[in-house]
Amino acid sequence: MWDFILWIAAVILVVFGIVRIFQKQLLWGIVLIVIGLLVGPGGVSLLT
Repeated sequence: MWDFILWIAAVILVVFGIVRIFQKQLLWGIVLIVIGLLVGPGGVSLLT
């Protein structure tokens, strides 16, 4: 259950990161994408 919620949160973070990059906010975009990748399926083990 928590894995699915973290996966959804990671997808949302990456999407918002991509949107920020298109809005010319490169730093925020990169930060959101990196956080999304850390929280995502590969990063779930980092939090548990």
